[in-house]
Amino acid sequence: MQSTLPTIDSAKALDAADPLSSFREHFLFPQHKGSDTLYFTGNSLGLQPRDAYKSIQVELDDWADHGVEGHLSARNPWMHYHELFSDMLASIVGAKPSEVVAMNALTVNLHLLLVSFYRPAAKRTKIICEHKAFPSDRYALLSQIRFHGGDPSNDLIELAPRDGEHLLRLEDVEGAIAEAGDELATVMIGGVNYYTGQLHNLERITKAAHRVGAICGFDLAHGAGNVPFKLHDWGVDFACWCSYKYLNSGPGAVGGVFIHSRHHNSEISRFEGWWGNDKNSRFDMEPNYSSMGTAESWQLSNAPVLNMAIHKLSLEIFEAAGGISTLRERSIRLTSFLENTIKAVASITGAEIEILTPTNPEERGCQLSLIAHGQGRELYDKLSASGVIVDWREPDVIRMAPVPLYNSFEDIARFGQILSDAIS
Repeated sequence: MQSTLPTIDSAKALDAADPLSSFREHFLFPQHKGSDTLYFTGNSLGLQPRDAYKSIQVELDDWADHGVEGHLSARNPWMHYHELFSDMLASIVGAKPSEVVAMNALTVNLHLLLVSFYRPAAKRTKIICEHKAFPSDRYALLSQIRFHGGDPSNDLIELAPRDGEHLLRLEDVEGAIAEAGDELATVMIGGVNYYTGQLHNLERITKAAHRVGAICGFDLAHGAGNVPFKLHDWGVDFACWCSYKYLNSGPGAVGGVFIHSRHHNSEISRFEGWWGNDKNSRFDMEPNYSSMGTAESWQLSNAPVLNMAIHKLSLEIFEAAGGISTLRERSIRLTSFLENTIKAVASITGAEIEILTPTNPEERGCQLSLIAHGQGRELYDKLSASGVIVDWREPDVIRMAPVPLYNSFEDIARFGQILSDAIS
C-alpha cells in the first residue's frame, strides 16, 4: 500500500506532461475563498462550459433577429436542431447516427422506451433490474408494471450483491437472467451504478437477455460521457441517458436515447408525435403518421433549442479533446491516482477507508465511492468547509469523480492533503 502522499509539485508535473490538461480552461469552477474549489461531483452535475453564455446568446440573437423565421434562417436552424447532435452522440455511445437522438429528460425517455420495450404477454411479464437502482428508475419500472396490470412484487426482480459484498457479480446477473428464462420480458440495468460506481458488462448482459428471448436496455446516466460504449455492436436494444452529469450541459438539460436500428422499422409499439413523423411530409399536416424510420421516430415534439445550445457546445468540447476513447485513457490515470492517494491517506492516518468501487479500471468509470468507517457525515462537512465539493449518499458513502475534461492531478494531490488533515 502506498504510504506517502503525492506532492503538489509531482502532480503539477503530471499535468504539465498531459496535453488534455488544457481543456480545464474550457470550464468555470465554483469559488472558495477566492480560489477554485476542488470539484469532484461531475457524477452529479458537470461544470459549466466557459462559453455557455455565448452559445445561448447565439440562439437568443437569432430569435430576436428572425422571429419564427429562425426555424430555417437561424445560424443553427431550429427545425433541424436535433440533427446537430447525431454524429457526436453516436460517437459517445458507440452507435450509428440514425440510432440516437437528443430529446426530453432522462425518466421521460425511459418511460417512452418502456412503452416499446416492455410488452408483457402471457407468462413473459418480468423485469430485471439491479437492487439499489437509482430511485427514479425503480419508480418507472414499478409504475410500468402496474400500468400493464402486473404485480410489482412478482414481476420485478431486483438483483442484489451477495451477502457481505457491495458489487454485483456478472455471473450472478447472467444466472438470474437464465433462471427467469421465458418469464423474462425486459432487462433494464444502470450501465454504471450510481451508488457504487460499478461499470457493468453491457455486452454479456445483453447476450444473456437475448438468449432467453428478452429485451435488454440500460440507463446510462452515469455512463454517457464517462466511459466508451459500443451499443450497436453489442446488440443493445435501447438506452437512455441525461446530459447534465459527464456531458456538462446544465441542470435539467436535455436527455438522449439509443434505439438499435433493427427496431426502427419493426412493428414495435411506440407513442407518436409530429417530430417523429417523416420530416419530408411533417408540415403537410396529414392526419396519418409516417415514421422517420430512425431513432427520431421516438421524438414527440420539436427541440428545446435554448436548453440544447449548451449541450451542443459541450459535445463539441468532447470532440476537440479527441473523443471519449482519448478521454477515457486520461480518466483511468486520474482515478487510479485518486485511488492510490486515498490508500496513502489510510496508511498515514490509520483510518479504515473502504472503497466500494471495483479496483479493476475495466469495471468502473471515473467515480470512486468510499466509506471512511468511524468518520461519518462529519468528515464530509470538514471537506466541504475546506473547499472540496464531493457528494454524500446516505447512510455513509462519499462519492467523488475526477472528470478528465476538467479535473487535474494537482486537484487530487491537494485533496489528499485535505483528507489527511480532516481525518487526523
